[in-house]
Amino acid sequence: MTGKAHSFVRTFPAGPARELRVDQHYLLCASAGALRLEAEGQAWVLPPARAALIEAGRPIRVSIPRPVTTASVLFDAGFVPRPPAPLTVFDLSPLARALLAECGAWGEDEQPLTAYAETLFTALAAVTWRLAERPSPVMVPVGRSPELRRALRLTEERLGEDVRFTDLAARVGLAPRSLARRFSAETGMTWRAILRRMRLLRAIEELAAGDTPVTTIAFEVGYTSLSAFNAAFQELTGRTPTDYRASFRP
Repeated sequence: MTGKAHSFVRTFPAGPARELRVDQHYLLCASAGALRLEAEGQAWVLPPARAALIEAGRPIRVSIPRPVTTASVLFDAGFVPRPPAPLTVFDLSPLARALLAECGAWGEDEQPLTAYAETLFTALAAVTWRLAERPSPVMVPVGRSPELRRALRLTEERLGEDVRFTDLAARVGLAPRSLARRFSAETGMTWRAILRRMRLLRAIEELAAGDTPVTTIAFEVGYTSLSAFNAAFQELTGRTPTDYRASFRP
């Protein structure tokens, strides 16, 4: 599009991570399914109720664990203010989601925005820039060293199992105490805390993927008690799993 802003609505199949860097401010989100975003040593899951605001020129890595429909917007840097941070992930309000849906009618073509469309995109930027001032805590670190990144990958592959830290340390070739120090130094979190966070992020992906019962999801991600799963999920997100899933729907 010539100037200002445009919406990007498209369905993608599952695919591995790939690096993106765009020359416009990028409001990245999904309308169905979930995206995975990695940048600046952290990783997030983006279900329909959440968005990422990425400053122009900022590199990110995006992967698609299951088919997803995006509902994103690109803003020209001269049309809107600079985002409040280079990259922020936050929960969308009902107003933001309504504006995002309405902006979906203006895709990437050669026609200039109408006055009505320009007003919509301006309002969407105002609302989401404000929301970006309150980032979501629902993320996990990705680590710097090869050993820690491998430990995190192995942990993610075994979320539904009885994962043992000593076994994990042996797989990456480190003593348990050395691996524990790596977790503390590179992520600021313990392995147990990251395991818990990974399980909840996987649960968010499953909640966004369809209508699988919450109890089934809890057991699939490694919880043996529904009450423990519900309590951990609400502590992290501020909502029950059922309420969180309901927020995905307009």
